[in-house]
Amino acid sequence: MNGRATLGLVGARGHTGAELIRLVAAHPGLELAFVSSRELAGQRVDAHVAGFSGALRYETLDPSALAGRGVDAVVLALPNDKGAPFVAEIDRAGASPVIVDLSADHRFDDAWYYGLPELTRGRYAGQRRIANPGCYATAMQLAIAPLLEDIAGPVQCFGVSGYSGAGTTPSDRNDPEQLRDNLMPYALAGHIHEREAARQLGADVEFMPHVAPHFRGITMTVNLHLREPAGAGAVAARYRERYAGEPLVELVDAPPWVSRIAGRHGVQIGGVAVSGDGRRAVVVATLDNLLKGAATQAMQNLNLALGFGEFDGIPL
Repeated sequence: MNGRATLGLVGARGHTGAELIRLVAAHPGLELAFVSSRELAGQRVDAHVAGFSGALRYETLDPSALAGRGVDAVVLALPNDKGAPFVAEIDRAGASPVIVDLSADHRFDDAWYYGLPELTRGRYAGQRRIANPGCYATAMQLAIAPLLEDIAGPVQCFGVSGYSGAGTTPSDRNDPEQLRDNLMPYALAGHIHEREAARQLGADVEFMPHVAPHFRGITMTVNLHLREPAGAGAVAARYRERYAGEPLVELVDAPPWVSRIAGRHGVQIGGVAVSGDGRRAVVVATLDNLLKGAATQAMQNLNLALGFGEFDGIPL
């Protein structure tokens, strides 16, 4: 894209909103036109987000006011089930900005492009409506995809997230005192990211999520049963082949540590282990739930939709 593009962010109070503001501030071709947050309305953005400069202030923006803002793209960083009025007003006004929705509202809607670029960029054909994948679902899909044609039966995924994944609304799952010296299981069957990953992969995925006392980062341990016996070297080779040339996917030999991915923009996959009979493989993926699990992925999708290089503004 020639020149600069303007971006509006709706729902900027949360952790992901702050990360996205930082990415936009460092982008060579994006300009933040407005940020909407009812709780922070009137306050300067640079007072809350390190790395952002300028006089821009948070504002309260209702759906009817959004359509007339004339920006090139809008990111909806709202809780599930809260974005529909904003989309409806944009449609009613006949406006056509790129919309990237960070919630789950459109991940099951075939009218929206599902934007996990490492797996779906080949399906991008100029769509203006983009559903950003869930953080757990991103980790699961990237860990499973290279072996998708080789699996037999359900894939078991044991996920552990830092408590930032539970958002900013107070709950047991983001209360450091409740989580101290603890590992908190929740939604152990039917989690929405389980259904999301299963739908996108066309596979039977079983997911067991947990929250840990650390702030950010996901560890996903994936157990796969194989149709034909294979050695660890052959399994690892499938990952190298699938992710060759992907700057945000780093393959490592040992199981990756969540402490080493926090604050980084990609995913690490490694620790490939195979059972003695070669019919069961285990692999571990880690990513920062606020970055590759949300804001960084949104930036990839914005770049693709606005005609920038996919990784513009993303520290590699």
